[in-house]
Amino acid sequence: MKQIEKLIKHAQQAAKFAYAPYSKFKVGAAILTHKGKIYTGANIENASYGLTVCAERVALYKAVSQGEKKFNTIAIYTNTKDFTMPCGACRQVLAEFNLHMYIVLINRKGAIKQFSLSALLPYSFNKNSLK
Repeated sequence: MKQIEKLIKHAQQAAKFAYAPYSKFKVGAAILTHKGKIYTGANIENASYGLTVCAERVALYKAVSQGEKKFNTIAIYTNTKDFTMPCGACRQVLAEFNLHMYIVLINRKGAIKQFSLSALLPYSFNKNSLK
């Protein structure tokens, strides 16, 4: 449980670095590797909108660019009343590395919901789809 609490704090802190001048919707994510290392990310918007990158993918890409490829859990924080699910693109990108990783959602009140990625993306396109 301590590891999840630490992950949540990192996700909350990461949201402070979001670049969201258009939507004002700031998201922070923190992903936990099998080795216990944490990588963070914040959403980064762009005036063209299509080039915007979600916090979940920023955290994952940072980790992968440092040689990590095995992940247990990702925490996603938004300063909203309700919980914000990862978008379909983020679900698919996360599934590339571990379809069974845990997704921890945190809202502004600090309430938590947890899911398995496989529950959120039951029929993922994956490596086996290419065979």
